[in-house]
Amino acid sequence: MHTFTVTGRDITSAWIAACNALDRKHSTDRTGFHTVVRITDPARDDLRFRTELDRLRTARGHEAVETVAATLFPAALAATCPDHAALVARYRAMYDRLKKYPGNTHGTYFGRLVSYPGRKQPEFDQLGHIIERLRTQAASRGPMTAAYEADLVHPGDQEPSLPAEAAVHTPGQDNLYRGFPCLSHLSFQLSREGRVHATALYRSHYMVERAYGNYLGLGRLLAYVAAQAQLMPGSLTVVAGHAQLDGPVTALRPLLSGTAPLVA
Repeated sequence: MHTFTVTGRDITSAWIAACNALDRKHSTDRTGFHTVVRITDPARDDLRFRTELDRLRTARGHEAVETVAATLFPAALAATCPDHAALVARYRAMYDRLKKYPGNTHGTYFGRLVSYPGRKQPEFDQLGHIIERLRTQAASRGPMTAAYEADLVHPGDQEPSLPAEAAVHTPGQDNLYRGFPCLSHLSFQLSREGRVHATALYRSHYMVERAYGNYLGLGRLLAYVAAQAQLMPGSLTVVAGHAQLDGPVTALRPLLSGTAPLVA
């Protein structure tokens, strides 16, 4: 079984490192299991690189990186909302329309975060719950940082003192072998220095089709959660049960090696 752990200072360098770790000689499938990608500053990436990557991706019929990122965090919408409550209200009001778009039939990741189909509440705002807990813990004399955790409870059953975590997968409802949701779980950690870090668990990750946009969206989500909790954003760690470099590998290699001319 091929596995790896890579660290990048930003989204671009971390994504490149992960792709290069998958692009191995004598490996025709270019896959890895239990892969770990750490991004020191997930709010930053190389826009010129992203533009060139998008050019290759859209030529293969993939959605734009910004479109992928928006499924995790609607940055443009959030920028027009005065607070988290307003963002949740506006997103829920448009959620049914968003589900009519191709690929959104079962919902979006951000939809699951702010409108989780709960047992006690049909629309449970996990994100707001997490923000409030982080804010409360940060103001206490002995804030909790992190704990070993297993996604065995429903988010609506969590006590305020538990680690800040959010389930995306819905038991009994998400039965597809492929597709949404590949992201299963989000967990946030609070450091003693007042920084919020995040860990995302994916069952599967296609590096070209989805990963860069997912990193971008997760980084923006982390920055948002930290800001709403009046804290500083920290690092992002993405764990994938299965990761694949889905190509076009030949066209990608100049980008991965830093030899391709980037668009102006």
